[in-house]
Amino acid sequence: MKILKSLSCLCLIWGLLVFMTGCPQTAVKTETPGKVYYTFFDTVSYIYNYAGDSQEAFDEKTAAAASILEEYHRLFDIYYEHSGVNNLCTVNKNAGGEPIEVDQKLIDFLLYAKELYLLTGGEMNVMMGAVLRPWHDCRTAASNDPANAKIPDAAVLEEAAKHTSIDLLEIDDENNTVRISDPAASIDVGALGKGYATEMAAQYLESIGTTSYVLNIGGNIRIIGTKPDGSGWLTGIKNPADAGFTYAEYITLADTSCVTSGIYERFYSVGGVQYHHIIDKDTLMPSTFFPSISIITKDSGLADALSTALFCMSYEDGKAIVDKLDGVEVLWITHDGEKLMTEGFKSLVTEKN
Repeated sequence: MKILKSLSCLCLIWGLLVFMTGCPQTAVKTETPGKVYYTFFDTVSYIYNYAGDSQEAFDEKTAAAASILEEYHRLFDIYYEHSGVNNLCTVNKNAGGEPIEVDQKLIDFLLYAKELYLLTGGEMNVMMGAVLRPWHDCRTAASNDPANAKIPDAAVLEEAAKHTSIDLLEIDDENNTVRISDPAASIDVGALGKGYATEMAAQYLESIGTTSYVLNIGGNIRIIGTKPDGSGWLTGIKNPADAGFTYAEYITLADTSCVTSGIYERFYSVGGVQYHHIIDKDTLMPSTFFPSISIITKDSGLADALSTALFCMSYEDGKAIVDKLDGVEVLWITHDGEKLMTEGFKSLVTEKN
């Protein structure tokens, strides 16, 4: 599954020593028991056990969490259909046709996506597929042939934008069906899918009494509980102005999630200009408001969605949304390096020893 959004928390969690830099092979071994997976959401995923669980208990818990991630990976895949399931690829292929019966988990997810659309004033819109597809195709072509890289034609994007209304997504919760009413429209869940799946896996682990575990699913950090001594994890948020491993801020996190959207992870160049992957619905071009936004909140799905939505709006508009929400903290980094933080985020800032 090709996720169009590289939502790296871009965190170095001290004690984890795991870098997420868009390179799935990059990981530093630690003495902390952990498992790595390469099959979910076209990224690399880690699950770490700080609880001191036995190998048998750890294997059992990670197998269950991995099963949940695999299930959502299959449901959310927009590029490939999978045997025995009607997924988002199936729904997109049948756009303009009859309703498709799907798993209740997919119904629940899409209903949540509609709620987030309203919450963010339309910035988090899973019906942006028609616009995101040309960008994806150009980015893929550029990776194969950089010398002939190009951006989508403006007329193509303008036509695609006519097919992005959230009202085109018809959900029948009673009959478990989904339909896209416009044959030119399509769903893309790159702004939400990975975070939502991460949260579902974390909630399962919490439901069976798990604590002191850390999930790093393609850079979406979800921390379950605290360290055994009650403390949190020192976490670094990448400096968007530096291509190397320097950090704009250090924070201490426990029992929460961290997601960062940035311009530096997934991009390509045309004529010396870089075009990143987070597309503004108003301009149909990569957003220019910020180089980086980090969201701290318990729900990884919400963090995922807000990191995209706030990336595509002004600080004032974004803060107005955040001020209405409980337990959501944000770090905005501006193009001149200024760091704007909610009060709760400031309380998490830690000096690195």
